[in-house]
Amino acid sequence: MTDDRTLRIALAGGGAFGAKHATALRRIKGVEVAAVVSSNLERAQKFAAEQGVARAATSLDEVLAMDDIDAVVLATPTQLHAAQTLTCLDAGKHVQTEIPLADSLADAEACQAAQERTGLVAMVGHTRRFNPSHQWVRQRIATGEFGIQQMDVQTYFFRRENLNALGEPRSWTDHLLWHHAAHTVDLFAYQTGSPIVQAHAIQGPIHPKLGIAMDMSIQLRAENGAICTLSLSFNNDGPLGTFFRYIGDTGTYIARYDDLFTGKDEPIDVSGVDVSMDGIELQDREFVAAIREGREPNASIAQVLPCYRTLAALEQQLTAAAGS
Repeated sequence: MTDDRTLRIALAGGGAFGAKHATALRRIKGVEVAAVVSSNLERAQKFAAEQGVARAATSLDEVLAMDDIDAVVLATPTQLHAAQTLTCLDAGKHVQTEIPLADSLADAEACQAAQERTGLVAMVGHTRRFNPSHQWVRQRIATGEFGIQQMDVQTYFFRRENLNALGEPRSWTDHLLWHHAAHTVDLFAYQTGSPIVQAHAIQGPIHPKLGIAMDMSIQLRAENGAICTLSLSFNNDGPLGTFFRYIGDTGTYIARYDDLFTGKDEPIDVSGVDVSMDGIELQDREFVAAIREGREPNASIAQVLPCYRTLAALEQQLTAAAGS
């Protein structure tokens, strides 16, 4: 049975991705972005005014104490995700956490335990599951028209300074492994329908100021034999973003966020794949639908936890290599 009452969602994080979620949630019938949280009151008020949100706050606890808040979307710094997910669930609120759920396996498993204990909807923003481009490929895999032999993926940014997607200074440091690799590690297992059984990683020099590796290479193999090659860089001074090449038994496809092309760069119409061409909106629609229908969402914590187990194993490899 669905619940047709207005769903009031609080948005934690007034940055670039917070704005994407605010825009997406406004398009969903029966949903109200009822409050926004940011670490700075002036920024929270400015964001609320720009997005048409009635209330602004500087504390997540303040918002969780509001009786009329049903759910929370966390678009906050990576290092806060796990603790805030636990706080939301303990407060009785459904929660969608932007990718990554955590930057350690122990924290990810703690979030899963909290979801099981509370029975609430707890979803992670693994957006690639929802992009129309990747949905189109998945539909052909499901019908047997296409089988993945290899995924070749490039995740490239130019971040020699600690700036966000809007070019504004970040208060936290992004991470190639726990954030950006998480998209591909999860998508590879999701699209092949086969668990990852082999994973290897190497990384380049550690940045003297940011304290992170700026370049990384990851290889994966699924139980069914499909492989994935992932190259990541914060040093790339060129086209930015993540580009997926699906090499299969009956064709080659290139996915660039919500758009899809053949291996010869011919556009493929994916406008009829879902109700929107915006992957973030489709992700938010799944979160809302799961709450209304009382079911597990696609990209639930339970479904994405194997990705974090793989990331933890890769981190152990990188740490061991750095110490040798």
